[in-house]
Amino acid sequence: MSYTLKQLAEKIGAEVHGDESYVIHSLATLSNANDQQIAFLANKKYSQQLSDTKAGAVIIASTSLTACNTNALVMDNPYLGYALTAQLLDTTPKPAHNIHPSAQISEGVILGEKVAIGANAVIEKGAVISDNVIIGAGCFIGEQAKIGSHTKIWANVSIYHRVEIGTNCLIQANTVIGSDGFGYANDKGTWLKIPQLGSVIIGNNVEIGASTTIDRGALEDTVIKDGVILDNQIQIAHNVVIGENTAMAACSVIAGSSTLGKNCVIAGLVGINGHIDVVDNVVFTGMSMVTKNINEAGVYSSGMPCQTNKEWNKNNARIRKLESILKRMKSAEHDIEHLNKIIEKE
Repeated sequence: MSYTLKQLAEKIGAEVHGDESYVIHSLATLSNANDQQIAFLANKKYSQQLSDTKAGAVIIASTSLTACNTNALVMDNPYLGYALTAQLLDTTPKPAHNIHPSAQISEGVILGEKVAIGANAVIEKGAVISDNVIIGAGCFIGEQAKIGSHTKIWANVSIYHRVEIGTNCLIQANTVIGSDGFGYANDKGTWLKIPQLGSVIIGNNVEIGASTTIDRGALEDTVIKDGVILDNQIQIAHNVVIGENTAMAACSVIAGSSTLGKNCVIAGLVGINGHIDVVDNVVFTGMSMVTKNINEAGVYSSGMPCQTNKEWNKNNARIRKLESILKRMKSAEHDIEHLNKIIEKE
């Protein structure tokens, strides 16, 4: 797979500076690229590498052009150019080709055209698999599940009964969608399981990372709307709703019945409590703990930055003294107020 710079520029919306006929075969970093590869500069931290790169071409902004000693594709957003170029030069294999003889497909399953199903995959009765869906080896698709067209599912994914997945989705390996939500009633110290009777509805163009779990709803559905991107090892509890184009990084969790708005960004290791409502365009930085509704767009933080153990022990000791310090402050305020009254009388 290869492209001339002219072809790449047309596809990513860039302007060629240099040899339009120059042929590019793959992508690389500025520091490691060779003359058959294209690199990019989107972070000023790496600007010093631009003049020394051996890349055949570089995707850059116009402000970096004077420092570039090779062919260039110039555009306002070089990182977007990198993403588009990576899509064009992607060499990732498909999870499956054709329908493997060992795949177990129950009677009554509806298969669209050009469906591929990997070895030892199991598809239960009543499932609907639309056109151009690819299902990797060892996957389980439950009864009456629906998979939209052009969706790609990697190996060992489990999709439970009645789960619905939209078109053009990508689901990475070992993810579980539609498992039981954490619902129990306590009967005098004994936990009684509550059957989870809802499902999971996933919109179009959703990407879900490896080993992520999305629980089905207790009565109503868990809903992941169009354009959402979820990283690896995320937990989405029952009845959660995530709005369009929200992004969530690895190891973050959302407890049951919480609703996130559109275009939110949840960094890694964020914990969102249950029954929380978050408006559109909210950013939670890493390790934030969300315990109440967020009613205004903006950036929110609560995670403690790392520090030396000595500093942590010292600060922790001070935190334990806050209550006594507060009492002393209140006592001092009372004494000052009393003195002010005496002075006023005199």
